Amino acid sequence: MFDVDQDNFETEVLQASLKTPVLVDFWATWCGPCKSLGPLLEKLAVEYNGAFRLGKVDVDKNQELAGVFGIRSIPTVMLVKDGQILDGFAGALPEGQLREFLSRHVQPLDGDEIEEPVADAIAESPEQAINRLQQDIAAAPERSELKLDLAIALAQAGHASAAEAELDGLPANLAIDARAVRLRSQLDLSRSLEGMPPLEVLQQRIHANSQDWEAHDLLGVRLLLGDDPAAGLEHWLLILEKARDWNDGQAKKRLLAAFNTLDDAELVGRYRRRMASLLF
Repeated sequence: MFDVDQDNFETEVLQASLKTPVLVDFWATWCGPCKSLGPLLEKLAVEYNGAFRLGKVDVDKNQELAGVFGIRSIPTVMLVKDGQILDGFAGALPEGQLREFLSRHVQPLDGDEIEEPVADAIAESPEQAINRLQQDIAAAPERSELKLDLAIALAQAGHASAAEAELDGLPANLAIDARAVRLRSQLDLSRSLEGMPPLEVLQQRIHANSQDWEAHDLLGVRLLLGDDPAAGLEHWLLILEKARDWNDGQAKKRLLAAFNTLDDAELVGRYRRRMASLLF
């Protein structure tokens, strides 16, 4: 395990990965999920006994390095092998999923015995998370990152107004955190669902009039917040292509908000490029 910065990234990560895979953990001292993920990564690095190296990047001290790799939220972990980024993930995965991730790319050294993945703890419900976080905040009110965790849990439980109130009370450094920006975009999009016609009605409107841009726009929101975000993005790209100025450039605003809500970097990158090709 070692610290990574701009000066040693080339030698300690890229060049070193030609011999041994390097797992790079982008983290920050104020990041709550980082505090749960970090010890698990360190435990597994010790357990794998040299089969991979663990590099830690403090994004506050290495903002340029984080920017080069397009880090949008933390923790983000990347696996570098043979000088290339081979795989990665964002968020604090439980131990079982971490072991599964490593097993796909890292082979234990001869003689090493790696424990079988343990069953993940039963996931707590949003309401249970709210109760736990409220108790944690009462015990340690100075830990502002817990308030962001609470805002996310409130939103997951459907308490949009309470979640927004927590967001509004965050200090400046957390207000611009990627998770806070994403949650605010999600809340803004969710408000559009209030009084919105059901999906079937919107589809019927488009079938009757392919240039019903309002129906395309609202259907995009339903699909994005449902189970088909790519289909939702397609509706806004269509508006951008056919009626760019509709409703004061609504499609562009929707796309930018959507990009802030999605965790799928490949999907976001693909649609950002398509949006750019239509705009420029």
